[in-house]
Amino acid sequence: MHQTVYACFQDAVADAPDNAFLACPAYPGRAYHPEGVEFSYAQVAEQVEDLRRLYAAAGYGPGHRIALLMENRPEHFCHLLAMNALGVSCVPVNPDYTHDEMLYQMQHSEADLAVVIADRVEFVQAVAAEREGKPLPVVDADALPTTLPAPIAPAADTVPGPETEVGLFYTSGTTGRPKGCILTNFYYLNGGAWYWNFGGHFTMQTGVERIYNPLPVFHMNCGAVTFVCMMLGRNCLVVPDRFHPSRWWSDLVETRATAFHYLGIVAPMLLKLPECPEERQHNCRFALGAGMEPEMHPVFEERFGTRLVEVWGMTETGRIYGDAHEPRQITTRAFGRPFGGLEARVVDDADRDVPTGSDGELLVRWGGPEGPRHGFFSGYLKNPEATEEAWRGGWFHTGAVVRPDEPAMLFFVDRKKNIIRRSGENIAAAEIEATIQAMPEVKQVAVMPVSDALRDEEVMACVVPMDGIAASAGLARQVQDWCLEKIAYYKAPGWLYFLDALPVTGTQKVQKQEIFPKDTDPRQAPGVHDLRDTKKRRR
Repeated sequence: MHQTVYACFQDAVADAPDNAFLACPAYPGRAYHPEGVEFSYAQVAEQVEDLRRLYAAAGYGPGHRIALLMENRPEHFCHLLAMNALGVSCVPVNPDYTHDEMLYQMQHSEADLAVVIADRVEFVQAVAAEREGKPLPVVDADALPTTLPAPIAPAADTVPGPETEVGLFYTSGTTGRPKGCILTNFYYLNGGAWYWNFGGHFTMQTGVERIYNPLPVFHMNCGAVTFVCMMLGRNCLVVPDRFHPSRWWSDLVETRATAFHYLGIVAPMLLKLPECPEERQHNCRFALGAGMEPEMHPVFEERFGTRLVEVWGMTETGRIYGDAHEPRQITTRAFGRPFGGLEARVVDDADRDVPTGSDGELLVRWGGPEGPRHGFFSGYLKNPEATEEAWRGGWFHTGAVVRPDEPAMLFFVDRKKNIIRRSGENIAAAEIEATIQAMPEVKQVAVMPVSDALRDEEVMACVVPMDGIAASAGLARQVQDWCLEKIAYYKAPGWLYFLDALPVTGTQKVQKQEIFPKDTDPRQAPGVHDLRDTKKRRR
């Protein structure tokens, strides 16, 4: 294996200089590459070398971190490679961060420099002005100066290697302040190789693949493992700026994509669009993702002619499981079996193994002689207590509630924090969301627990109606009736709230904690519907 990500890139350039490496589809009116763009490995190498010289001349090297706010642009990866060549760590920034969120990230990461697209320079400068401890120079990525501001401290006198930090990725922070995950060269290279060698329906060919990935570059999937996987295969990473439902199929045709990545929100939105010629003109053999509802999975594959491989992974693990081998279980939430040395257990709250067919938390580790943490993240920055807590007992605690079944298949239930506990019953919010999402009148839905004096917690559904469907008490009862017909009565919503849109992250994951203002009771929200009296068994 290569010693650094940059060394992997150099090999790819030498081996296939004319192969396409980075691309983005056209998007008229966009500030950058409105007609789309495609860079070969050789063209990217030229940009990387120019940037490497610029950073090196200013004194950047091992021990330094540079924040990148580049949105989903191919140039993000040029900066990343140039920095990696010098042993500099990249701190990718979520462009949707508020002032306070970004201030926390810049303070916590102690970034030495921020490289920012033109229309966000003033915003980041305002953040930099409030950071304590040391100054944070901010430069315009769209008009880089000929000389960069130098870091305060000199670079470490070390040679970049497998354990050198490549990226500092921040978790979503749904249960507190985001934690900075330290990711090394070995993490990037190992994760990319895991993707490349996965097999089954997730089998890629050298110099052929063009992976369309709408996930943000500040997450590990697009920003680390898919990126490295493309280099290993001398293939092309296609990076749209975000998920555009109306342009999805035309983008895949235009960019000649052979596969794509998806999240749960993608399928229902695409299935509810009217048919178009492009949805059968694309060349995508397979897709990788998570959150596909079982009822929609075979419908999607039949309509659009693409096999969907449900996977599971997280920033801390670097590797994934996937239901990629026949016979797949596409009408379930199966996401594969433990394999290749990535071991798994499913346990209760006391870390005791649960019986087959029972729900529990997924624990994972590496089973080889290198030790359980081999290939995982190196730890949470400045938070060794959280790191050790996650690794208690020598297994990484994922927070995912899953169900093991024969023969060793794992089925996703929900995130542990999304389990609703009502009258002694454990209810998965994801199951209710899948049920409501299948309604023709529903565009989006998020389900959460709310306090209940009698039952500990009750189910609340936050629903975005389809365009042209009016929110009303009648629609609220219709949603509940739909649930009462399809799932156990106690899982149906006792409270229902309509809204125009759900707050989402850059990966289109719903931010449930942002739906209602902090320190407020969702049950008191204006317009909320109390359906508890009609939530009854139907025999």
